[in-house]
Amino acid sequence: MEGPVLGSLHILRRAVDRVDRALYPEATSPGDQWQRVMLNRAVDAHIASLGPTSLSAAEISGESHAGKPWSEYTSLNYPDFDLCAPITVERRFDVVICEQVLEHVADPWGAAANLRELTTPGGHVIVSTPFLIKVHELPRFDLRDYWRFTPRGLRTLLQGAGLEVHRVEAWGNRRCVVGNLRRWSVSRPWHSLRNDPDLAVQVWAFARNPASIEPQRRNPAGTRIRRQ
Repeated sequence: MEGPVLGSLHILRRAVDRVDRALYPEATSPGDQWQRVMLNRAVDAHIASLGPTSLSAAEISGESHAGKPWSEYTSLNYPDFDLCAPITVERRFDVVICEQVLEHVADPWGAAANLRELTTPGGHVIVSTPFLIKVHELPRFDLRDYWRFTPRGLRTLLQGAGLEVHRVEAWGNRRCVVGNLRRWSVSRPWHSLRNDPDLAVQVWAFARNPASIEPQRRNPAGTRIRRQ
């Protein structure tokens, strides 16, 4: 009986895989991913509300917003630019965008402080990071996966860096969690955009550099470290 049983299980497994791929087909680009639909809408609306034509922008390790009508745009990519290292970039930016990066840095406290340092006084910081998604690493490119942040955790991280956090939002639901277990699922009309606050897949925050609060870093033990 062992042979037929194992054979049947193999057939069943292949059938389940075909159904899974039909329900949750793989996205060909990050912008098409189901998990990012509501995130992208929120970030795009926020940027539009800022009036980007008069603003300079820097995007950390990405170029998703290069096509927006900024007055100036710069992409700061790893390894030439390391968000955890002392800032050597001379200029500062009206808007600094850091999407899907903080989970991949070993020192998110230092990275958050550097986001503030890159921003002009009164400038804006946009941060997004995943929560309920699988561990994802690319060791070949030195891309490691270290952290997950709840909405409260992301707010605390940014406030600890001296940023004035205006809004923190999150989106996710059970089906989206399941749909991204095997692959990054593309958004399809049958995919629910209903939000379940207890099942956050993406978390994002909109903050400003008040230019009047001394940024502080916290190490994992909770000790405050004042930047010199």
